Amino acid sequence: MALFLAGLWLTRANPLQPEALPAHTPDALAGERIFWAAGCASCHASPVAGNRAQGDDKLLLGGGAELDTPFGLFRVPNISPHATDGIGSWSMLDFVNAMQRGISPDGRHYYPSFPYTSYIRMATTDVMDLKAFLGSLEPVAGRQGKHELSFPYSIRRGLGLWKRRYLDADPVFRNTTEDDQVAAGRKLVEGAGHCGECHTPRDQFGGMDTSRWLAGADNLDGAGKIPDITPGSEKISAWSVNDIAYYLESGFTPDFDTVGGSMVAVQENMAKLTADDRAAIAAYLKALPTTD
Repeated sequence: MALFLAGLWLTRANPLQPEALPAHTPDALAGERIFWAAGCASCHASPVAGNRAQGDDKLLLGGGAELDTPFGLFRVPNISPHATDGIGSWSMLDFVNAMQRGISPDGRHYYPSFPYTSYIRMATTDVMDLKAFLGSLEPVAGRQGKHELSFPYSIRRGLGLWKRRYLDADPVFRNTTEDDQVAAGRKLVEGAGHCGECHTPRDQFGGMDTSRWLAGADNLDGAGKIPDITPGSEKISAWSVNDIAYYLESGFTPDFDTVGGSMVAVQENMAKLTADDRAAIAAYLKALPTTD
């Protein structure tokens, strides 16, 4: 019985309480910037005729994409402001707990296919602004199916223990000489941009190996590799801060190649940020230590 009770305690959800929310008036315009930085449309925009949404359809967030990973099949949910099928009935606290604690309004753990392990590093005020922007969009009817996961991944309760190891609000990289531009880039790369979720290798439990931060990883949702984007990589070592910023804006590399694969959607999102945001992301990437 003691072991059982200890297990329940170790795997319990640990949500934020109402007093943890800062005094802040949510700003939908500021939230739009976070929406693109966080790549919400890349996963949650409803596919059109089986293809990735384009143009204004990126703001129809009915979900429907499927992520086929080694852990099982994850189905991306509706996050439109629909009152019953989406998140229209969620309170601000519900939303912040989902984004930064990986906890649903009814107290269940979310799977980390939803990148709350990165979103926990966002400023809570940015999360609140994002909620305001999402609330301004068109409601979309329809719920998506359940995930299809094999044992033991099908046991959500076990994620409470997983979070104790991997859910960490501390910065991955920060040094004493970090200037304001690099600090701004860190917040975007490590937080809303969740770049590490794809570019950082994972251990046997599916958590990011931050000792090899952004050093390249297996593609969990398909064939091939996600590239190393640290300064020690063959490609990034030859790129300047301006080269990286221009790539994020235009999709063109310094040698006039073009962005491809899943990075296409990411680049399209980054193009909607400000020039200062893209320069900050580039400055952060160039400031990282090289990996072995």
